[in-house]
Amino acid sequence: MIKVILVDDHTLIRDGLKSLLKSERTIQIVGEAENGQQLLDLLETVTPDVIMLDLNMPVMDGFETLQHLQQKHPTIKVLILTMLDQESYVHKVRSAGAMGYVLKTAGRDELVHAIKTVANDNSFISSEVALNLLNKANQPEGATHSTNSKNNPELSKREMEVLKLIAEGYTNAEIADKLFASKRTIESHRQHLIEKTKARNTATLIKYAIQEGLID
Repeated sequence: MIKVILVDDHTLIRDGLKSLLKSERTIQIVGEAENGQQLLDLLETVTPDVIMLDLNMPVMDGFETLQHLQQKHPTIKVLILTMLDQESYVHKVRSAGAMGYVLKTAGRDELVHAIKTVANDNSFISSEVALNLLNKANQPEGATHSTNSKNNPELSKREMEVLKLIAEGYTNAEIADKLFASKRTIESHRQHLIEKTKARNTATLIKYAIQEGLID
């Protein structure tokens, strides 16, 4: 039996995962947490085989949580479960000790396979992410500079959607309504866009996006 702790700040996501894995007899959900700090507190009394960890969380996000896990609980396997599909994040979390990386768009079979693979001390990367990495590796040298922005590997589809709506003048709250997401999630996407493009603010972010052909 593989003991798993779910760490995600959305109750709906955790409930969905529990429902999805309920029929899998080899996997047991032994705890759940809304953020990294709650997880560290929980680990004082519960010892799982695998931690399914989201990256974008309040209080303590997945990146900081990974650092604490490496220091205090290095034997526990970590499987990242996220909507972020950028190559840079994959490298960052794997360098920080995560054994696996799977997207929240994954189906039940892939999720179960990911948990079992990581529990057996093997690496796992979501098929969708792996395909993106493979496509980039197969591109001719310098191709990423001449490729249209829609194929830009550093921006996720959701970030591109957010970027276009920002450029159209929508507020975070309005974008959240349009994309059926929380305001905090959109704020996080906006911040990630600014960090990735090294923009000083939203105005320079839009200017950069236009110059690079990311938006019309």
